[in-house]
Amino acid sequence: MTLAMIATMVVLLLLGFPMMVPLLAATFVAFFGFFSGISPDIMVQQMLGGIRPAALTAVPMFILAADIITRGHSADRLLDLIMKFVGHVKGGLGVTAAATCTLFGAVSGSTQATVVAIGGPLRPRMLEAGYKDSYVLALIVNASDIAMLIPPSIAMIVYGVVSGTSISELFIAGVGPGLLILALFSAYSVAYAYLHDIPTLPKATRSERLDVMKRAVWPLGFPVIIVGGIYGGVFSPTEAAAVCVLYAFLLEFVIFRSLKLGELWEIAMSTGLITAVVFILVGIGAAFSWAISFAQIPQEIIAALGLAEAGPTMVLIAVSIAFFVGCMFVDPIVVILVMVPIFAPLVQATGLDPVLVGVIVTLQVAIGSATPPFGCDIFTAIAVFKRPYVDVIRGTPPFVLILLGVSVALILFPQIALFLRDLAFH
Repeated sequence: MTLAMIATMVVLLLLGFPMMVPLLAATFVAFFGFFSGISPDIMVQQMLGGIRPAALTAVPMFILAADIITRGHSADRLLDLIMKFVGHVKGGLGVTAAATCTLFGAVSGSTQATVVAIGGPLRPRMLEAGYKDSYVLALIVNASDIAMLIPPSIAMIVYGVVSGTSISELFIAGVGPGLLILALFSAYSVAYAYLHDIPTLPKATRSERLDVMKRAVWPLGFPVIIVGGIYGGVFSPTEAAAVCVLYAFLLEFVIFRSLKLGELWEIAMSTGLITAVVFILVGIGAAFSWAISFAQIPQEIIAALGLAEAGPTMVLIAVSIAFFVGCMFVDPIVVILVMVPIFAPLVQATGLDPVLVGVIVTLQVAIGSATPPFGCDIFTAIAVFKRPYVDVIRGTPPFVLILLGVSVALILFPQIALFLRDLAFH
C-alpha cells in the first residue's frame, strides 16, 4: 500500500499536476484499493473534519490583512523607519532589509507577502548603493523566512491544527528564533559591507527620525495588537486575526487613504483564491493523514529508518532533515500536512515538547521555502523582480548556512524557543 501511494503521487507530480491532485489520488488509492471494509464516506468525513477546527478561521483573515497592507503604504513606512536609524552605518541597508522583513512578518505572517512588499521598494535602493544584485535578492528571499516564525504565522496555525498544539504557545515560541536570525543576518550584512566596501547613506537628522517615527506609529500597531492582545488575555489568535483585518482596513482605506473602496473586491477575490487553495489542501491532507495512520505507515517508516529507539536529539535531527528536504520540492503546507502525522508517534514516544517541535518544523519549512531547487519564495522573487532563476539563487548559500546553524542551535539549546513560552504560560 505504501509503495502504491508513493508511486501514484510521484507519477502525477511528474505529469505536472498541482500537489492537491496527487495527494487526493493517493488517498483514493488507499480507500478504494486497500480499505475494502471501510466506507468511502469516512474519507469525506475526514476532509470536512480537517477544515472544521475554529483555529483555521484565522487563516483567511490573516491572509486578507496581509493582502490589504501589501497593497498599501505600511511596508514603505516601516522601511523608512528602519532606514533612517541604521542606514548610515556600514551595512545599514542590509540590516534595514532584515529588520524590515522581521517587522513586516509581524504584520503579515507570510514570507511571500514579505518578498513582494519589502523587496519591491528596497531592492532599487540597495543596487544604487553598490550592493550586488545576487546578494540583494538572496537577502530579501531569506530574510522573509523570519515572517514565518514571528507571529502571526500561517504555517504555525496549520501545524497547530494538525498536531493539536497550542497556537498561542507556538506564536510566542517563534519570537526568540526569529530575533536570533535577524541578529545573524544583520551581522553578516555588516561583514559583507566591510568586505565589499559598500558606501553608507548620510546620517538622518533628528527631525527626519521623528518624522518617520510618527509615520510608522500606525503600522507598528499590528504586532502590538497580535502579541499584546493574545498574551494580555484580550483575545484569542482567531479574534486577533479579525481585529487585524479591521485595523488594516482602517489604516489603508481611512487613515492613509492609499487604497480605494473599489479595490476591496479585487483584494477579497485574491484572498478567497488563496484561502480556497489552503483549505482544499488542509481537507485533503486530513483524509490522507487518516489513511496513512490507519494503515500504520508512520510506524513502518520509523522502523525502516531505525528511529524507533532513537533519543530526542536524533528525532529532532530527523524531523529537521525531513521537513527541510521536503520543502525544497513541495509547498510548505503540504509538507506539514503529510509529515506531521508520520513523525507524531515518534515525537510522542520520546516525550518531546510539541511546541519546540513546531518551532523547528516551522523553521525548516521556512528554510526549504527559500532553498533551491523548488523553494516557493524563489519563484515569488523571480516573478516580482523579473530576474532569472540562477540570479535569484546565486547568493543563497551563506544565508542557508546561517539558517541551518540556527536549526542546530535550537536542537542543542531549546530554551531559545521555549524561554518566552515558559515565561508567558508557566
